[in-house]
Amino acid sequence: MSARVEGAVGALYPFLDTRPTDVDAVLAAVARSTADKAAEIVALRESLVAEHGQRLVDCARRCAAAFRAGGTLFAFGNGGSSTDAQDIAQLFLHPPTAARPLPAISLTHDVAVITALSNDVGFEVVFARQVAAFGRAGDIAVGLSTSGGSNNVLRAFEEAARRGMLTVGFAGYDGGRMAESEFIDHLFVVPSASVHRVQEAQTTVYHVLWELTQQALADSL
Repeated sequence: MSARVEGAVGALYPFLDTRPTDVDAVLAAVARSTADKAAEIVALRESLVAEHGQRLVDCARRCAAAFRAGGTLFAFGNGGSSTDAQDIAQLFLHPPTAARPLPAISLTHDVAVITALSNDVGFEVVFARQVAAFGRAGDIAVGLSTSGGSNNVLRAFEEAARRGMLTVGFAGYDGGRMAESEFIDHLFVVPSASVHRVQEAQTTVYHVLWELTQQALADSL
């Protein structure tokens, strides 16, 4: 007896439907969906050039000045943004080319610290406490949040600003609470309601920031 898989699972995995299926039609639909998503992210990235181009240059120059003065970059975020924070730290510390390595630390990599602070104090301070412990005036705090409303990210920015650090934020949607914060020096908002598109575009933006920072350090920006 044939059965139809309904709901989200059926939409994502049409081959689970045991009824006869038009394979060519399914493959054509997958191809169209993939092409549409690719076009969407390309258009979104292109739109960010006009929106953030000069602001990325300005931010890169300030980052370069901080690194020249001996500053360290601290990156943080939750979930997928945690992975991006680790990517940022590795990009600056261990670049994929012969570019200059720069001191950078991800505040999401130490599970013992994160779980201790979450358990003993509260998850909202997991980044702020680390910024308080390690951050100094002239360092750089880079926080990511697709919604722009992550409380622990906002708390970390507040602590970083209090310590005289340069603060750089990446958000999605309309920027959320990060767009309203007085503690973020440079905020780059990806105007999309899709978490996937936001994080894909944020990856592009922070890679551009890294490249521009390298150029600024080489006095070619």
